[in-house]
Amino acid sequence: MGCGASKNIVDTKRGMPLAEMHAGIVGAAVTESAGLVSQPISDSAAHLQVKKPVLTENVKAAPASLEGYAAHAFWGAVADKYCERHGLPAGTMKDPYWVKDAEKADKVAAAILDWATEHGASTYCHWFQPMCAQGRHGMSGQVQLGMFEFDKDNCPKWDLEGKHLLQGETDGSSFPNGGLRATHTAGGYLTIDPSSQIWLRGDSIFIPACFVSYEGKSLDEKVPLLRAEQALSREGARLFKLLGHEIEGLFTNIGLEQELFFVPTDAYYKRPDLQMCGRTVLGKAPALDQEGCTHYMAPINTQKSVFNCMKEIQEECYKVGIPLKTRHREVAPNQYEFAPCFGPVQQQIDQNLVAMQICEEVAPKYGLRTILQEKPFQGVNGSGKHNNWSISTKCGAQLLNPGDLTKKMKGDAKLFPIVMAAIVSAVDAYGDLMRMSISCPGNDFRLGAMEAPPAVMSAYLGKQMTEFLEKFMNGEVKEYKPTTTDIDLGVPFTPTVVAPSEDRNRTSPFP
Repeated sequence: MGCGASKNIVDTKRGMPLAEMHAGIVGAAVTESAGLVSQPISDSAAHLQVKKPVLTENVKAAPASLEGYAAHAFWGAVADKYCERHGLPAGTMKDPYWVKDAEKADKVAAAILDWATEHGASTYCHWFQPMCAQGRHGMSGQVQLGMFEFDKDNCPKWDLEGKHLLQGETDGSSFPNGGLRATHTAGGYLTIDPSSQIWLRGDSIFIPACFVSYEGKSLDEKVPLLRAEQALSREGARLFKLLGHEIEGLFTNIGLEQELFFVPTDAYYKRPDLQMCGRTVLGKAPALDQEGCTHYMAPINTQKSVFNCMKEIQEECYKVGIPLKTRHREVAPNQYEFAPCFGPVQQQIDQNLVAMQICEEVAPKYGLRTILQEKPFQGVNGSGKHNNWSISTKCGAQLLNPGDLTKKMKGDAKLFPIVMAAIVSAVDAYGDLMRMSISCPGNDFRLGAMEAPPAVMSAYLGKQMTEFLEKFMNGEVKEYKPTTTDIDLGVPFTPTVVAPSEDRNRTSPFP
């Protein structure tokens, strides 16, 4: 329920009461836990139809296979195969400066055309992330164009050139909003982001792109991100040079977790607020919600539609190179989570948006709808997107791993405490800016109080690191080697649990 709405308000005649729908969700979770099978629901334009159960006890499972992973992502080994056909060396796509060479760009385009047509794609688009995209499907923009031209006899032929990859133009008059753009300054210009992966879905290939106005002002979320990453790299290299180390630069790795709710389609269509807002705005609280946290990390019932839905979401993500390894139940009833391996920040954000779109498109096949809004239901947890964050040098030294940083930087023990001092100083000086970047009504009420997102930005260092940095301030320079704690379970045949130097702290954004 939204901020300021009464818990006792009953929904309109048109919709199902929140308590009824929420109790149904809780009941479904309890039914799953008890092993009672509810049939998956398939929706159509006219009606909802219950599918018959499929018995699988005597069906032999096919061997597990990793074949086909990232076959629909033009990157790495997949891209190398096609690039080599056109005289380009392996690793061409991992060096973003190929876009500066027109001849090389034409060869890359020819390689992409081969790959695309062999996998059933006949169109391409520049895929961008416009400002104010919250609420639109996929949170992205695109105009799909055929990869062919016509000769003088009106016969079509495949055609994709370097210039098509490098730049596009569209009507930018409604970005970020039609009321904010003057009609005589309506240009929108697209250019490829070569640091992120081109991928393929259906009959289209998607080229990650930056989106700017005629005057070069960013109209998207990607350009500010790339500029920030360049600033970090430039200033990081400058700092390391002052400390006696020549490095090419820095880059950021992140891992974005994705929580979401799956809601039965029939309940979703009885709630205009869910359909229009992605969240409830009226209704009554249910008698039972998440007090016992019984949904959290419980087994996903293999006989329910959610299990098969999550499997297909992962499979679709694997095809386009999204390493969505983790799946589990979250705390609130019918709340779940996916999590990928970490990767470069610009790729991770692109992939997270694609993963959310895949969730929304796969769920209806299983009689479900995906709810991605931060706080769709009052009284239970909302859905977060925890951002696991790190910084590395381009030669692979991890700035937040003191042992790795010291080893790869010629044993220089002073680097790690200086890096930590810079981070703490940044949190202190720019905490308000950090808070603004995550603060919105939905996110602030997601869990409430001081956790995810915190109302006060802080950096929790823990006892050992605090003592280490204080000694460094007083002139003692040595490598930071935090001690760990062995936890003996009292059972002789179980391994000893090795705990880190500090407990997990969910109150601080930098624990």
